[in-house]
Amino acid sequence: MSYETKRLIEIRQGVLSKNDQLAAELRSRFHAAGVTVVNLLSSPGAGKTSLLEATMRAMLAECRVAALVGDLATDNDARRLARSGGLVRQIQTGDMCHLEADIVARHLADWDLNQIDLLFIENVGNLVCPAGYDLGEAARVVLLSTTEGEDKPLKYPATFATADAILLTKMDLAGPVGFDRAMAEENIRAVNPLAPIIATSARSETGLQEWMAWLREQMQARHKGTKTIA
Repeated sequence: MSYETKRLIEIRQGVLSKNDQLAAELRSRFHAAGVTVVNLLSSPGAGKTSLLEATMRAMLAECRVAALVGDLATDNDARRLARSGGLVRQIQTGDMCHLEADIVARHLADWDLNQIDLLFIENVGNLVCPAGYDLGEAARVVLLSTTEGEDKPLKYPATFATADAILLTKMDLAGPVGFDRAMAEENIRAVNPLAPIIATSARSETGLQEWMAWLREQMQARHKGTKTIA
């Protein structure tokens, strides 16, 4: 191994170690405040923002919901999510292809976590880098769009393997694009045998109730007794 390669590995390990420490501190803060944090990962264009807007609008009827939105540039997604009525903040990462724990901490600095029950972190659209960074979340959810093809879980196994739940999105387009749901689920099961798979469509609201029920289970299981969830 060359000196340059060894040094690169040392730097990489140092970054991850620092991130893990900060993520652990964030997780403690979230737990103390009774906030359930869900980290959403997908490729660009998988429908994260559309599904999240519908989810936030529906969940706001029963709890306090907020979102941090990561993108390389623009605040388009934050403005879309703000239409739900929830607390929303955009994070522009520039040339960084993922969010890290210190970025999340900085953008939460002036928020009162005691006033939030459910916090979504919409990660930068990318199925590679975000998988390696813990953000202190209680659960990680990966989205797979019907328009992406069925083999994404096999191409990006690390991301799908770390998911606590997997959402199939844009199911209203499954027929027109010839999406093979059985094959997609078989590929998901090849890398993640246990995570629930929920088929959704933000446009038709297919699967929205099942998705929301899963979110409620996470809130009740992880913070039972900390806050009362309606």
